[in-house]
Amino acid sequence: MPDHSGSPVIIAVDQGTSSTKVNAVDEAGRVISSSSVALDQQHPHPGWVQQDARAILASVITGIQQASAGLGSRVVALALSSQRESAVAWSRTTGEPLGPMLGWQDRRTIAAAQALAAAGHGPRVRAITGLPLDPMFSALKFSWLLDQVDPDRSRSAAGEIALGTVDSYLLYCLTGGTEHRIEFGNASRTQLLDLETLDWSDELLTLLDIPRRALPRLAESSEPSAVVTAVPSLPAGTRFAAVLGDSHAALYGHGVRTPGSVKVTLGTGSSIMGLLPPGRGAEAGLVTTIAWCTPETTLAFEGNILSSGSTATWLAGLLGVTPPELFALAESAAASASASASPETGVDLVPAFAGLGAPWWDESAKAVMTGFDLGTDRASLALAAVESIALQIEDVLAAAESAESGRFETILIDGGPAANDFLAQLVADLSQRRVERPTLSGLSALGAAHLAGTVAGIWSDDTVRAFDRGSTVFEPQLSAPDARTRRERWLTAVATARGTRLPSLTSFEKETAS
Repeated sequence: MPDHSGSPVIIAVDQGTSSTKVNAVDEAGRVISSSSVALDQQHPHPGWVQQDARAILASVITGIQQASAGLGSRVVALALSSQRESAVAWSRTTGEPLGPMLGWQDRRTIAAAQALAAAGHGPRVRAITGLPLDPMFSALKFSWLLDQVDPDRSRSAAGEIALGTVDSYLLYCLTGGTEHRIEFGNASRTQLLDLETLDWSDELLTLLDIPRRALPRLAESSEPSAVVTAVPSLPAGTRFAAVLGDSHAALYGHGVRTPGSVKVTLGTGSSIMGLLPPGRGAEAGLVTTIAWCTPETTLAFEGNILSSGSTATWLAGLLGVTPPELFALAESAAASASASASPETGVDLVPAFAGLGAPWWDESAKAVMTGFDLGTDRASLALAAVESIALQIEDVLAAAESAESGRFETILIDGGPAANDFLAQLVADLSQRRVERPTLSGLSALGAAHLAGTVAGIWSDDTVRAFDRGSTVFEPQLSAPDARTRRERWLTAVATARGTRLPSLTSFEKETAS
């Protein structure tokens, strides 16, 4: 067992798409050391997004070693927040991946999703899992990976091949193959979990030709793992005390425990999430998912945006600037427009690089740019890219509202891009909502740390929720009529991307309510 003498520390891992960040959190809830390891993605074909699972594992080990250096026996537990729908297949004997890790953005399974939808399986899949048929979720990725290495499913049915999401693969490797498990929130993103029985759906396993024996066992978010053996610098006996999906961990880190609050996590994509009242499902255009299981199962609604920060990164590379320089260009365009007789640049960028996620779930949508002419400059393009982040968020927020829940007047934001004041103000302006941004950064890591600390007996949940997160508040500065006019133009551009006709905001409201 670890030596618990001295002030206890939780080492919290936030394994994301572009990097692995690790924080050491002391008993006062403060981050006392941190580490970040950058990660690459590969795009071998259009729409394909993959990563090296071994590089992700190495980044986690390195990050833990760096963040825990000098802390010795003060480390009492680990916590994990991870990217979710990405899928890995590996040898149960060696732990070696049997191919690339298919990223959550990967769209190579689009034809399979369309075939299932055409065969009429969509409503049944959604009824069981709370999720629409879409390549984002893990199930179709698992099928694709097995098709490459086990086409007749003999090896996976015999237990030779293991399947899992990132949390599952990491815990398998970090514990020396002791256990093959998946946390319930991550499991609910695979499109194989029955939300009613809280077990793998045999009906869907048969439909997608995935042997049950290849899947991990289901584990509560607060269930301690086996002993971590792959990081020898940790105190003997150290375990993961909590595991959460990254967006779920951010919601937990904000201190949200009851329905009514909604948070927006900005990253490569964006996740808009809030807890659901008992017995309620998500509104049309959104998904129902498990927030956490501690051990009570808490459900949430979520809207997933496929391209947010990645839109800025793509355009910055195209224009030969850095992402911070792109945001500065966007801000300059907004300032010029507000100082002129014309308050808008007229340009819209709909970043449907891999189709559109919530609330449209349109895998056939194409990225488009509208409203540009020979006078359009770099700053105007930059503004269109940054505005697309805020406008997509408002699409989801509008779809999430219902007669029962009412309007979300305040939203909580976190994630790397949220640190930009200009973007945060855009979200407030275009959504006409109050935006609160915690002073603390790394909400996903902190959320996982907070849960782990309660499991380890360092804090009570009341103590965790009382931690001073601070906040910066952004109130809408754009008039409501101007915000509505801007959204009308955006929705026209979205209709172009989708190849449909959606001429007004009223039409949008009708469509997302249907």
